[in-house]
Amino acid sequence: MAKKKTISESSNPKKNIKDVSVGVVGSGSFATAIVKMLVENCKVVHWCVRSEFVKGAIELRGHNPTYLTAAHFNLKSLKLTTDINELVSTCDVIVLATPSIYLSDTLDRMTCDYSNKIFISAIKGIIPKVNDVVAHYLRDEFKIGFRNQAVIAGPCHAEEVAMERLSYLTIAAVEDETAEKLEAIFSSDFIKVHTSKDILGNEYSAILKNIFAIGAGIASGLGYGDNFTAVFVSNAIREMETFLEAIYEAPRDVNESAYLGDLLVTAYSLFSRNRNLGNLIGKGYTVKSAIQSMNMVAEGYYAADSIYQTAKQKKLKLPIIETVYAILYEGKNAEKQFKKLTAKLN
Repeated sequence: MAKKKTISESSNPKKNIKDVSVGVVGSGSFATAIVKMLVENCKVVHWCVRSEFVKGAIELRGHNPTYLTAAHFNLKSLKLTTDINELVSTCDVIVLATPSIYLSDTLDRMTCDYSNKIFISAIKGIIPKVNDVVAHYLRDEFKIGFRNQAVIAGPCHAEEVAMERLSYLTIAAVEDETAEKLEAIFSSDFIKVHTSKDILGNEYSAILKNIFAIGAGIASGLGYGDNFTAVFVSNAIREMETFLEAIYEAPRDVNESAYLGDLLVTAYSLFSRNRNLGNLIGKGYTVKSAIQSMNMVAEGYYAADSIYQTAKQKKLKLPIIETVYAILYEGKNAEKQFKKLTAKLN
C-alpha cells in the first residue's frame, strides 16, 4: 500500500503559498466550499462564477446568494469574475468545480494560454460530451497532461466545510512537488489533507460512490433499514474495487478515506444530494420528477449510464450498478429490482 503523507510530514509546508495565484471555476455548493478552504491560506482567491447576478450578489452581501449562504467571505480576499479567460490568465492553479454536465461549455470559452497551469478537478461526474472522466477530457481535448492535473477526493461535504467542521481531503497528483504545494494551500484547522498518486482511481471512486449513494437512498425510500444499508455498502466497496482494478490497476487500498470514507458519507449523510435523489425514487417519485424537484445536480444519475456501459463492455458483474441503472434508465420498478438485489448481496 502506498504511504500517504500528511501536512506535518512536508518539508516546507505553506512556504510561499500566499504568492501562489489560485482560482476556482464554478458557483455551486462545492465550489463555494472550496473558496472557503482557500481563503484560509491565500491572500486573494480568484473566483469565476456563472453570471453577473451571482457576482453582484456576492460583492453586495459577501456570500453566495444560492448555495451555502451561511458561508460569509471578506470581500478583500476575493477577486470575482464571470470571464474564465481572465481567471485562467491570472492564476497558477485552477480548481474546476462546475457540475460535469456544464464543464465542456465552460472550458470551450477558454482561449487564453493555459500551458504550465495546474488544473484541479473537484468534479465527481462523467463529461457527457466525451462520455469520459475529467482527467481524460483535459488530456485529450486540451492537451493538459497528468503532470499538470490533480484530483480532489473526499469525504468532504460542502455543508460541513461551511460550518468549519473537521473534514478530510485527498489530493491526487503525479508530481510530489505539486501535491505538496496543493496540500499546503488547502490545509487549515478544519481541513486535513492527504496526498495520493492515484488520479484515475480517486476520480472514478468519486463517481462510483455517487451511483451507490443513489442506491442507498432508494433502499431508504423503500423502507429498508440500517442492517440492509450496512450490507449494501460493504458490497458497494467491493464493486468499486472490482471496477477500479479493471479500469486502472494501481497500488491503492479502497479501505482508505478517499474511497471507503467518501462512499460511507455519501451513502449515509442527509447532506448527500445523490442519496436524496434515490430516496425520492424509493418513495415513489418518477426519476424525472425526482430530478426536477432538486435544486442541485446529482452527478450519480448522469454517471450511472456511462459506468454501466463500461462495466458491460468489460464483462464485469456489478449487481448494484446494474440495479441502479435499470431503475434510472430502463424504467424498472424500484421495489422489484431491490427485491432481486437482496438475493445477490452477502
